[in-house]
Amino acid sequence: MKKTILAMTILAGSSTAFAANDNGSGCGVGAMIFEGQSGVAPHVLAATTNGTFGNQTFGMTSGTLGCEVDQPISVAAADFLDNNMDKVARDMATGTGEALDTLANLMGISAEDSSHFKTVSHAQFATIFSSDSVHSSDVISALNQVMKQDEMLAKYAS
Repeated sequence: MKKTILAMTILAGSSTAFAANDNGSGCGVGAMIFEGQSGVAPHVLAATTNGTFGNQTFGMTSGTLGCEVDQPISVAAADFLDNNMDKVARDMATGTGEALDTLANLMGISAEDSSHFKTVSHAQFATIFSSDSVHSSDVISALNQVMKQDEMLAKYAS
Protein backbone atom coordinates (compact mmCIF):
# COMPACT_ATOMS: atom_id res chain seq x y z
CA MET A 1 0.00 0.00 0.00
CA LYS A 2 2.82 2.41 0.90
CA LYS A 3 4.55 1.63 -2.40
CA THR A 4 1.36 2.41 -4.30
CA ILE A 5 0.96 5.74 -2.52
CA LEU A 6 4.64 6.56 -3.16
CA ALA A 7 4.29 5.67 -6.85
CA MET A 8 1.17 7.83 -7.16
CA THR A 9 2.96 10.73 -5.44
CA ILE A 10 5.91 10.45 -7.84
CA LEU A 11 3.60 10.30 -10.85
CA ALA A 12 1.64 13.31 -9.61
CA GLY A 13 4.91 15.15 -9.02
CA SER A 14 6.14 14.42 -12.53
CA SER A 15 2.83 15.60 -13.98
CA THR A 16 3.14 18.76 -11.91
CA ALA A 17 6.66 19.34 -13.20
CA PHE A 18 5.52 19.00 -16.78
CA ALA A 19 2.50 21.24 -16.20
CA ALA A 20 4.62 23.94 -14.61
CA ASN A 21 7.26 23.56 -17.29
CA ASP A 22 5.18 24.46 -20.30
CA ASN A 23 3.17 27.52 -21.11
CA GLY A 24 -0.09 25.78 -20.33
CA SER A 25 -1.60 22.40 -19.92
CA GLY A 26 -1.80 21.93 -23.67
CA CYS A 27 -4.98 20.53 -25.05
CA GLY A 28 -7.41 17.82 -24.09
CA VAL A 29 -10.39 17.55 -21.80
CA GLY A 30 -8.43 18.92 -18.81
CA ALA A 31 -7.37 22.02 -20.74
CA MET A 32 -10.96 22.53 -21.87
CA ILE A 33 -12.40 22.17 -18.36
CA PHE A 34 -9.90 24.59 -16.82
CA GLU A 35 -9.65 26.95 -19.80
CA GLY A 36 -9.00 30.57 -18.85
CA GLN A 37 -7.86 29.77 -15.31
CA SER A 38 -4.32 30.55 -14.21
CA GLY A 39 -2.08 29.34 -11.43
CA VAL A 40 -0.48 26.05 -10.55
CA ALA A 41 -3.61 24.30 -9.27
CA PRO A 42 -5.68 24.61 -12.50
CA HIS A 43 -2.70 23.55 -14.60
CA VAL A 44 -2.03 20.56 -12.36
CA LEU A 45 -5.69 19.59 -12.39
CA ALA A 46 -5.85 19.97 -16.19
CA ALA A 47 -2.71 17.88 -16.68
CA THR A 48 -3.96 15.28 -14.19
CA THR A 49 -7.32 15.11 -15.97
CA ASN A 50 -5.59 14.69 -19.32
CA GLY A 51 -3.27 12.04 -17.88
CA THR A 52 -6.12 10.18 -16.22
CA PHE A 53 -8.19 9.97 -19.37
CA GLY A 54 -5.27 9.78 -21.83
CA ASN A 55 -7.13 11.99 -24.25
CA GLN A 56 -4.37 14.25 -25.60
CA THR A 57 -3.05 11.67 -28.04
CA PHE A 58 -6.57 11.16 -29.35
CA GLY A 59 -7.03 14.92 -29.58
CA MET A 60 -3.76 15.36 -31.48
CA THR A 61 -4.48 12.64 -33.98
CA SER A 62 -8.12 13.60 -34.48
CA GLY A 63 -7.69 17.39 -34.28
CA THR A 64 -10.30 17.60 -31.52
CA LEU A 65 -10.34 18.59 -27.82
CA GLY A 66 -8.65 21.91 -28.57
CA CYS A 67 -5.49 20.27 -29.90
CA GLU A 68 -4.00 22.51 -32.59
CA VAL A 69 -2.17 20.44 -35.14
CA ASP A 70 -1.68 23.50 -37.35
CA GLN A 71 1.06 24.87 -35.08
CA PRO A 72 4.62 24.74 -36.38
CA ILE A 73 5.82 21.18 -36.02
CA SER A 74 8.59 21.90 -33.54
CA VAL A 75 6.18 23.79 -31.28
CA ALA A 76 3.49 21.14 -31.52
CA ALA A 77 5.99 18.31 -30.95
CA ALA A 78 7.55 20.14 -27.99
CA ASP A 79 4.10 20.86 -26.54
CA PHE A 80 3.13 17.23 -27.00
CA LEU A 81 6.38 16.11 -25.35
CA ASP A 82 5.85 18.50 -22.43
CA ASN A 83 2.55 16.83 -21.71
CA ASN A 84 3.44 13.25 -22.61
CA MET A 85 7.14 12.85 -21.81
CA ASP A 86 6.69 9.62 -19.83
CA LYS A 87 4.52 8.03 -22.52
CA VAL A 88 6.90 8.99 -25.33
CA ALA A 89 9.89 7.74 -23.34
CA ARG A 90 8.14 4.44 -22.64
CA ASP A 91 7.11 4.02 -26.27
CA MET A 92 10.53 4.99 -27.58
CA ALA A 93 12.18 2.53 -25.19
CA THR A 94 10.04 -0.26 -26.63
CA GLY A 95 10.01 1.06 -30.21
CA THR A 96 6.24 1.12 -30.52
CA GLY A 97 3.16 2.84 -29.15
CA GLU A 98 0.54 5.49 -29.73
CA ALA A 99 2.56 8.33 -28.18
CA LEU A 100 5.52 7.58 -30.46
CA ASP A 101 3.15 7.44 -33.45
CA THR A 102 1.75 10.83 -32.50
CA LEU A 103 5.21 12.34 -32.06
CA ALA A 104 6.22 11.04 -35.50
CA ASN A 105 3.07 12.56 -36.95
CA LEU A 106 3.72 15.92 -35.29
CA MET A 107 7.30 15.91 -36.58
CA GLY A 108 5.99 15.40 -40.09
CA ILE A 109 7.32 11.86 -40.52
CA SER A 110 5.45 10.22 -43.39
CA ALA A 111 3.60 6.97 -42.81
CA GLU A 112 6.07 5.11 -45.01
CA ASP A 113 9.04 6.33 -42.91
CA SER A 114 7.30 5.97 -39.54
CA SER A 115 8.49 2.41 -38.94
CA HIS A 116 12.09 3.44 -39.61
CA PHE A 117 11.67 6.44 -37.29
CA LYS A 118 10.51 4.12 -34.50
CA THR A 119 13.41 1.73 -35.10
CA VAL A 120 16.02 4.50 -35.11
CA SER A 121 14.58 6.32 -32.09
CA HIS A 122 14.42 3.01 -30.20
CA ALA A 123 18.04 2.22 -31.07
CA GLN A 124 19.13 5.73 -30.00
CA PHE A 125 16.92 5.94 -26.89
CA ALA A 126 19.87 6.47 -24.52
CA THR A 127 21.10 9.35 -26.67
CA ILE A 128 17.68 10.98 -27.00
CA PHE A 129 16.67 10.57 -23.35
CA SER A 130 20.14 11.14 -21.93
CA SER A 131 18.98 11.55 -18.31
CA ASP A 132 15.93 11.26 -16.08
CA SER A 133 15.62 15.05 -15.88
CA VAL A 134 15.75 15.75 -19.62
CA HIS A 135 13.43 18.53 -20.89
CA SER A 136 11.33 18.36 -24.04
CA SER A 137 13.62 20.83 -25.83
CA ASP A 138 16.57 18.53 -25.06
CA VAL A 139 14.66 15.55 -26.45
CA ILE A 140 13.70 17.44 -29.62
CA SER A 141 17.28 18.62 -30.09
CA ALA A 142 18.75 15.14 -29.55
CA LEU A 143 16.11 13.56 -31.77
CA ASN A 144 16.90 16.05 -34.54
CA GLN A 145 20.61 15.26 -34.25
CA VAL A 146 19.89 11.53 -34.50
CA MET A 147 17.62 12.10 -37.49
CA LYS A 148 20.22 14.28 -39.26
CA GLN A 149 22.66 11.36 -39.07
CA ASP A 150 20.18 8.96 -40.63
CA GLU A 151 19.95 8.97 -44.42
CA MET A 152 16.19 8.33 -44.51
CA LEU A 153 15.21 10.65 -41.64
CA ALA A 154 17.57 13.58 -42.36
CA LYS A 155 14.91 15.24 -44.51
CA TYR A 156 12.66 15.59 -41.43
CA ALA A 157 15.30 17.09 -39.12
CA SER A 158 15.18 20.81 -38.48
